[in-house]
Amino acid sequence: MAKKLLEELLEEELGSEKARMVPKSFDVIGDIAVIRFPEEVEGYKKTIAEAVMKTNKNVKTVLNQTSPVHGTLRLRGLDWVAGEKKTETIHHEYGCVYKIDLAKVYFSPRLSYERNRITALVKPREVIVNMFAGVGCYSIMIARNSEADKIYSIDINPDAVGLMEENIKLNRVGYRVVPIFGDAREIVEGRLKGVADRVLMPLPEMAYYYIEVAEVALKPEGGWIHYYDFTHAKKEEDPKEEIARKVSARLEELGLKFELNFSRIVRDVGPNWYQIALDILILGKT
Repeated sequence: MAKKLLEELLEEELGSEKARMVPKSFDVIGDIAVIRFPEEVEGYKKTIAEAVMKTNKNVKTVLNQTSPVHGTLRLRGLDWVAGEKKTETIHHEYGCVYKIDLAKVYFSPRLSYERNRITALVKPREVIVNMFAGVGCYSIMIARNSEADKIYSIDINPDAVGLMEENIKLNRVGYRVVPIFGDAREIVEGRLKGVADRVLMPLPEMAYYYIEVAEVALKPEGGWIHYYDFTHAKKEEDPKEEIARKVSARLEELGLKFELNFSRIVRDVGPNWYQIALDILILGKT
């Protein structure tokens, strides 16, 4: 309903031609809308932003995303357009609450289904290593909605770890979620070898380069790796198969017995580019 009202309002304010150039979807994180404004509507950003707030009563701030997510800390360029001048907000998801500062950390509401899917797979008493935890979304949701024993939550961004610590308190899961600042490779090899029943790798840009680290974190008898990656696929190609081939080759190089139990396209991230989730059961060494 809000989307339809927004389209009608934009046509009224900008005319049909300009209105068609406005992105049809955008992220709403807490009470902040993040929109990638195309150059064609540069002079109309404030008008569009005000229309977004008028038709989405929960939105109090509109930011323009000026660059893709980039760098080790996965940050994106953001400019204020309208509403309250802020980048910090509180986001609610599946009974959890997250404090987020979009200028300092990465967060995507489009991964909410995936966070819930993984949580539903967790068995009682499991120990989990989240190698790229961010502000703690996967870890906290698992702690709130499963019977996991412990979730070790690592991130290299000090601001993310600071917010994670706040979110652990907000959600009252300090007895299960352990925030750790540092590089996942160093942390796992230094103190988390062989502890995990399940390893999460929700950083598509880096997951491939840390596959052997994830295996080191698993218990000697093996366990689950939840792997995420980006891939390009032409119209006639299956992007899930592309990732399966890539990961299988790496696991075979490492001398591991494994099963690829599940894969799905999480979302489109560009023309013919996809984010893929892959659930891998490690059965031990060959």
